[in-house]
Amino acid sequence: MDLYIKSFQDITIHQIDQYGGKNASLGELIHHLKPKGIHIPDGFALNAKAYWHFLQMNGFHAKLSKILAGLDTINFTNLKQVGLAARSLLLQGILPIDLTNEILKGFKELKGSNQIQVAVRSSATAEDLPEASFAGMQESYLNIDSETELLESILKCYASLFTDRAIKYREDNGFDHMQVALSIGVQRMVRSDLACAGVCFTIDPESGFEEIILINGSWGLGENIVKGAVTPDEFYVFKPTLKGKKQAIISKNLGSKEKTMVYTKTSQDEVLSVDSKTININTEIEKQRQYILTDSEILQLAEWALIIEDHYGRPMDLEWAKDGVDEKLYILQARPETVHSNRDAYTFKEFKLLQKGKALAEGKNVGSAIASGRARILSSPNEIDKLEPGDVLVTQITNPDWDPILKKVSAIVTDRGGRTSHAAIVARECGALAVVGTGDGTKAIKNGQLITVSGAEGNKGIVYDDKLEFDTTEIDTSGIHLPETEMKFILADPGQAFKLAKLPNNGVGLMRLEFVISNSIKIHPMALVDFKQVKDERIRTEIQSLTQGYENMGDYFVDKLSMAVATIAAAFYPKEVVVRMSDFKTNEYANLIGGHYFEPKEENPMIGWRGASRYYHPHYKEGFRLECEAMKKVRDDMGLANVKLMIPFCRTPQEAEKVLKLMESYGLIRGGNGLEIYMMVEIPSNVIQAKQFAALFDGFSIGSNDLTQLTLGVDRDSEILSNLFDAKNESVQSLIGETIKAAHHAGIKVGLCGQAPSDDPRFAKFLIQHKINSISFNPDALLKGIENVNEAEIELNKKITALV
Repeated sequence: MDLYIKSFQDITIHQIDQYGGKNASLGELIHHLKPKGIHIPDGFALNAKAYWHFLQMNGFHAKLSKILAGLDTINFTNLKQVGLAARSLLLQGILPIDLTNEILKGFKELKGSNQIQVAVRSSATAEDLPEASFAGMQESYLNIDSETELLESILKCYASLFTDRAIKYREDNGFDHMQVALSIGVQRMVRSDLACAGVCFTIDPESGFEEIILINGSWGLGENIVKGAVTPDEFYVFKPTLKGKKQAIISKNLGSKEKTMVYTKTSQDEVLSVDSKTININTEIEKQRQYILTDSEILQLAEWALIIEDHYGRPMDLEWAKDGVDEKLYILQARPETVHSNRDAYTFKEFKLLQKGKALAEGKNVGSAIASGRARILSSPNEIDKLEPGDVLVTQITNPDWDPILKKVSAIVTDRGGRTSHAAIVARECGALAVVGTGDGTKAIKNGQLITVSGAEGNKGIVYDDKLEFDTTEIDTSGIHLPETEMKFILADPGQAFKLAKLPNNGVGLMRLEFVISNSIKIHPMALVDFKQVKDERIRTEIQSLTQGYENMGDYFVDKLSMAVATIAAAFYPKEVVVRMSDFKTNEYANLIGGHYFEPKEENPMIGWRGASRYYHPHYKEGFRLECEAMKKVRDDMGLANVKLMIPFCRTPQEAEKVLKLMESYGLIRGGNGLEIYMMVEIPSNVIQAKQFAALFDGFSIGSNDLTQLTLGVDRDSEILSNLFDAKNESVQSLIGETIKAAHHAGIKVGLCGQAPSDDPRFAKFLIQHKINSISFNPDALLKGIENVNEAEIELNKKITALV
């Protein structure tokens, strides 16, 4: 019986003390989940006994203790010297002969008659526990194919237990250096150098939203993802609809994937160090523009992730790879997610910029905070002396060698990397702010420049020039009580959805499509439907560039719009999300790419060709078809039937009938698959003919801004008349009251979208007295709105009780 090594299939999670979190988890996967169809490459692991045996045979225990006892644990001024001394000591050691024999025996059995390469990975015996990730603390060695290289890499793994970052990490987390051992895993390598690899979280690592699976990946070996050497592709999959066998991919973001890590090619007689077995090459432009995985492969990984999460009973952090030879996907590693699984679900901080500055760089945000400081552009952690506490670290990428200094900075900005890169993982663990994958941050930002880093912009991170003012509010939602009246959001930006869904709410009463069309799609829908009408070559080139990869340009619009809506629908699922079909005015549509070819010039667009009147018109009918196709995809294909639809600015019942009939022809049948269609009440004619409209729709949503404008004849954008624009005006309130009464009489729902109920308790009281079903607020007004409505309901209930 082998004393120091064991096959992965014979190891379980209960043996962390001997095999570390990484290897014990790998054994658990193979032992329990490989029979369920999950592909996991085989291998074996050296246990903690092997490490202690190595130290004892070389007489290193006392020497190591003495070296580490000399560490300055206050300021870590001699960390570099202590780490180097410890590693040098272990690298002088010799692997005991009995241990060597077992290693070579295991290697021979793993290889069989095949010519394979292996990965040699470190697994500290305190590693990957829920309370400590040890992310990137020890080294891994790839593309190992000979016995000599295997033994060399094992010795280097033992030495890597004392990297500077590992020593500092153990000090910070209270681990005794001489009580932490190292297990080493030897695993058959998946040939992802010929395909792709990445990581997968079964929880959103930013917001902690648990119903999502995030998959990141890039071409070549997966080390580039963790190291942040590339900006990866990013896929979000929604768990509930995945379980329902729907097309559950709710978001796909193409990364630039600048580098591809591959094996180093060698001549037959050339011998390379185990440190030089891989190389990063530039990714071909064509491959940068391709997604690394097909939809079916994304869903396959997500299904495996669900099985693994269910087995462990907690959110997980996985590594995956695709083999370029057999074209199969593999799970390489599984560990508990260590940030959000231990975070208070009811308390969070909300940050808000009070002024806007010049944007210098933009990337993906890690954390939703805001921080200011002097930019320090560093190329390596050896330049630590240039960094002052509170500075913003600006660099191309970070690796684990940066860890000892990251806690000194107020924020981190990188050119490359995604939300699962090393910089992102460490930032979350430290509670720090990061903006990763800016592309050109190190060029756009000057060294020493005073900057503000904002993660409070949805799913974007933006670096601004100068120090900007901002507010911080700590919110404890545990004591917030929702009133009987439904409290809903007005939303436009999908990037905020997962975070906002944690606040007390009853769903989304108004999702505006205009933000998505302007910021994500950017192109006028008719320019995609009737591209030949676009004559300007520059505009044609811009449209072709944005729609690259789509055979049909209209599919670009449907794809982008459906995923944006699906993200918000998933965040609030199964609560109702009411999506208002587009309501741009002609001047706003004209500003979209190619828009001026399809939009007339109107003197007063506010009461011009907008809302329902566009949908059936020959000049926009095909554009509306794209909107409908996107909504049908969200509801029927993606399985998010909590999405309801709403028609804005519908002037007459006859117009409503035309729109509903057209929607039916596009597959959106009222009542089909539970589809409800609402109407915005924002024109006096909607109130006057409320009975006729109520017979056609499932509910009303009162748009207080337009209704006030058209009731009082006051342009809502006029500064001169702003003192007359008042939703609490008696005429306006009379129409609102009549609308609520008509809806109740018809037995349909009625809500209101607007700022007034949060700004003025009297207006909230008015709505509650009329028994409105729901009120929708902008995110920054929701909590105040809940407070005002609760007070109004309490007061009303007291009056009712007194009368009884």
